[in-house]
Amino acid sequence: MKIGVVLPGTEDFGALPVWSEVRDFAVAAESSGIDSLWVYDHFYYDPEDGSPIVGQHEAWTLLSAVAAVTDHAELGTLVLCSTFRDPGLVAKMAVTLDDVSGGRLILGLGAGWHDPEYDAYGFPKDHRVDRFEEALQVIVPLLDGGPVTFEGKYHRTSEASLVPAPSRRIPVLIACEGPRMLGLTARYADAWNTAWYGAPDDAVREAFAAMDAAAAEQGRRSQDVDKTVGVTVRDPSFATEDNDEPALEGPVEAIAEAFDEYEALGADHLICSLEPPTRGTLELVVAARRLHS
Repeated sequence: MKIGVVLPGTEDFGALPVWSEVRDFAVAAESSGIDSLWVYDHFYYDPEDGSPIVGQHEAWTLLSAVAAVTDHAELGTLVLCSTFRDPGLVAKMAVTLDDVSGGRLILGLGAGWHDPEYDAYGFPKDHRVDRFEEALQVIVPLLDGGPVTFEGKYHRTSEASLVPAPSRRIPVLIACEGPRMLGLTARYADAWNTAWYGAPDDAVREAFAAMDAAAAEQGRRSQDVDKTVGVTVRDPSFATEDNDEPALEGPVEAIAEAFDEYEALGADHLICSLEPPTRGTLELVVAARRLHS
């Protein structure tokens, strides 16, 4: 089972990290044996309770920069909002970043959900799953080699091809829940993400069972779609009464045991969101990964 981490890149835990801090964190994580590095895709987060807007860096620019300063960790988006970018452009971007990274990209895709971003920037938020399904019918065939001619309600292409062509089959990951999105994942994706959890529980087991059922309906085996799980790893010294969301908080042995349990359930890849995203929390994951291995 692979272990990845989400890179710092938001104001969730204080000041927005500058590029040099993100770069140094990515290099340290890779050097410590972390298998994958991930970025979120948002303009910002606008809390419903009226708290200040939480800013963050643009995902694809940040990941492209990380690709140039690392050399073996996989790189993923968790996940690109399909409404923010034209699907043909996304496929083209993916091929270029995969080349820059030496074949390390995991193209994570999703339908989007945070309405304030849509409202602020004028993106359409109606029929998001319909739009997402059409986007997949452009992106996936293009990555498979094209050419792609598609006439939908929201997207169209005419004999579109990627030139240069992908040098490998770039894996597509979809983060989702619900029957329709799971069905699209089973039909189009190489990997699926469910999040966010602490120790494995019934919710994880139910999500896995739903994904397996969706795969079977599409004539695929459960192992044909990798199961990736977002887990929160929290520094025990950071824990407060306000942190009531599930998380792995240590000691290291307990985190490693949770990793073992996830692997036993059938998880192929854990993606750890660090609270806070510091070297200290990273070291908890690294130490637990060593015990797990």
